[in-house]
Amino acid sequence: MGFTHVNVALKGLGAPNGTYEGDFLVDTGATDCMAPAAKLRQIGVQPVGTVVYELADGTRHEYPFGLVEIRFMGEITAGRVVFGADDVEPLLGVTALESVGIAVDPATQTLKRLPAIPLKRIA
Repeated sequence: MGFTHVNVALKGLGAPNGTYEGDFLVDTGATDCMAPAAKLRQIGVQPVGTVVYELADGTRHEYPFGLVEIRFMGEITAGRVVFGADDVEPLLGVTALESVGIAVDPATQTLKRLPAIPLKRIA
């Protein structure tokens, strides 16, 4: 399977220092977004807490996170962004995708808009 990337702009909630834009890897295995800590601090995003995340290799690490506005594909949402290493590849997590009704088509590895955003799951 290939990799899917999308241009994303992050803006700190209540932070007047501009935005961080980048080519983010769409990671449906990640719940939250991640971006380089230095870039987040540069736009005024402050850590508001820490969470233990399990990485793809099974190890667990505690990371600080902040709250941001997230814009991509003409959509806007808000959520957590993890303060990653300064050389980390930015990640767009599944929570941001689902909150605006966008999914990854597994056959084509492209992003597609859902006809409606589900409010509940049907068993």
